[in-house]
Amino acid sequence: MLSGQRLPGYRFPLAVIGYAVWLYHRFTLSYRDVEEPLLERGSSVTRECIRTWCINFGVGDLFTQGLRHREPHRGSRWHLDEMCVDVGGIKHWLWRAVNEHGSVLDVFLQQHRDTEAAKSFFGRLLGQYDAPEVIHTDKLWSYGAALRELPVLHSVEHVQVVSTARHNNLIEQSHRPTRRQERQQRGFRSQKRAQRFLNLHARISNLHHPARSTVPAPHRRHHQQVAFKTWQETVRQAA
Repeated sequence: MLSGQRLPGYRFPLAVIGYAVWLYHRFTLSYRDVEEPLLERGSSVTRECIRTWCINFGVGDLFTQGLRHREPHRGSRWHLDEMCVDVGGIKHWLWRAVNEHGSVLDVFLQQHRDTEAAKSFFGRLLGQYDAPEVIHTDKLWSYGAALRELPVLHSVEHVQVVSTARHNNLIEQSHRPTRRQERQQRGFRSQKRAQRFLNLHARISNLHHPARSTVPAPHRRHHQQVAFKTWQETVRQAA
């Protein structure tokens, strides 16, 4: 039975809400799928209620920012790439940056793939992190043009590789969870809601990274226990 503090205007405790939001973003589940583990733990919640929680707690970015502030120092190498996604029947580009460890720095959904879009993405990154030593991108010319127009990045080494190169494998791997979520949701409906979902999805992915089979079982279990504790602290702070 999940219990704990209740937020004003919410019938269920914050622990239930946090658990539902975590399940939806951590795994490739629908709102209906999330109902079952909640019911097994004694909370009878409708999928519409779960949908409302995921929307409301994405609007204020409470969980997203709480997790971001708890993330460790983010390295000195950025790997950038963009992927095409369908949002409400319109082609958009999801710009993504990861560090040398494969952790997501930021994601930004835009309708364009030009120099101005690249500059906007760099501006978001520089608003959160110090300039890196090296930036890895594919051959898209917009990256080079944007770097030349941003004085703060003039001293940064720019390495261009083909998208299938080994150096760019980190970010290619990072795209895969987004593709799975896109298929599960049958495409994103609106740019604003997709951006909020992907912001929190990226932070929860970072929280549980790396949880791979190549990591020794004791280390993996310890890492996951730390991740669970961090999420619980983030949820409590949102109260």
